[in-house]
Amino acid sequence: MNALPALVRSLFLASLLSFVLPWASVGLGWVSLRAIAIVPELGAIARSSMEAVRAVLSTFGSGHPLAGLMAIALAFSFVGAMFDTFAFYRDGAWRRTQ
Repeated sequence: MNALPALVRSLFLASLLSFVLPWASVGLGWVSLRAIAIVPELGAIARSSMEAVRAVLSTFGSGHPLAGLMAIALAFSFVGAMFDTFAFYRDGAWRRTQ
């Protein structure tokens, strides 16, 4: 009976961290590209890279980049929760064999 609160807490943290990871990655990449765009020689490359990222996110979001990022983040969150559930199950199975 003690396993349920631990499972819920672990699932919440895994889902939350898996949801935040794509947002942080895209945000960090976008800020980095904006910083690179300040350099005159690299500005065109950075702008085309930003447009490519925007196009990919728009593809996943039916024309809306933020909706695409939300779809990717929700998929990451779901997969993170499934992986955490599998790890929780395997940990319990391993403990029963000891």
